[in-house]
Amino acid sequence: MPAALTERAWTTTLLERQHLAARIDEDVIEVLDRCVGLQSQDPRAAFVALASRVEGFDPAELDGLMLDRTVVRMALLRSTVFLMDADDARWVRTLAEPALAAELRIHAKRLVTATPEAITVAARDLLDGRSVGVREMGAALRERFPDETVSTLTAIARAMLPLVQVPPRGLWRSGGAVTYALLDDWVGPGEPAVTGDEARKDLIRLYLRGFGPASVAAIQTWAGLTRLRPLLDEMDRDWEVERVTGPDGIELYDLDGLSRDGDRDLPVRLLAPFDHVVTANADRRRVMDDAMFAAMHTPNGRVPGTVLVDGRVVGTWAPGDDGRVTTDLLRPIPATRSRDLSEEVDRMEAFVARRG
Repeated sequence: MPAALTERAWTTTLLERQHLAARIDEDVIEVLDRCVGLQSQDPRAAFVALASRVEGFDPAELDGLMLDRTVVRMALLRSTVFLMDADDARWVRTLAEPALAAELRIHAKRLVTATPEAITVAARDLLDGRSVGVREMGAALRERFPDETVSTLTAIARAMLPLVQVPPRGLWRSGGAVTYALLDDWVGPGEPAVTGDEARKDLIRLYLRGFGPASVAAIQTWAGLTRLRPLLDEMDRDWEVERVTGPDGIELYDLDGLSRDGDRDLPVRLLAPFDHVVTANADRRRVMDDAMFAAMHTPNGRVPGTVLVDGRVVGTWAPGDDGRVTTDLLRPIPATRSRDLSEEVDRMEAFVARRG
């Protein structure tokens, strides 16, 4: 039986698969797919995440992918806004329905006279064949349902319909209010490539390729799904995945045949806000302990950019209005790594200063 995976090997493997152990010179779409999309409720976070992973990353490349509708920003897993390949987003959206349904139930309780079904029909008619700003959509729905609040109406539309947040919001040097379009109108009509348990298995495969070896809890937390263990057991019987013993005897799963690196020098990296190495990761111990996570916690649930030194989160970072990047180290780092951090800060400052 293979030896148990050490804590160091578990961390190194994660950073290797996330392209955080060494930047790579590959197309953005390939990296985005390997990361299984990037969390994107902060529109600029995905750009920073790619700058941490791709050598010479040009924001214009990602802008182009959004403008030609190859990738989309929309509410997907955990009802969180993801930036994802449009083809994958179509079938992943079906897997997001439990989280979206839970959100719908919360907002439906606030309705006075309208029903979610009636609101959905009205919103679909409003969006049919065109893009609509969230304020315009809210005002039009409020006119149709005067007893309801705008926030409840738009939240129900978001939960019930596959809505893409279309550019210019989400581009590197653009902002503005959220503007929605129906997924089929934006990227063209189509059906999910895979559904049901096969879709769940595909999601497991993608997650393990990008984040494995992982515990069942980690897969379920990231996906916002439950009852995945029977599928993993079935995939184990079919030799698709293998069980791996992790640190302290924790049971992990991984795709069969993938390498799991043991030990190597790990660089300094500035991780993006909401980076999935840290966010929604039940295996967060791979890069940070509970005390560090608690020290970074914010009342509004925001996850700041984090400083990664030798595979461990040691603090946070943020760009100022003047473009200068400041770090807040919550733990000391070796003097030998201070220069590496300074170089990474300089690199991030140069990236943040780039024009579109």
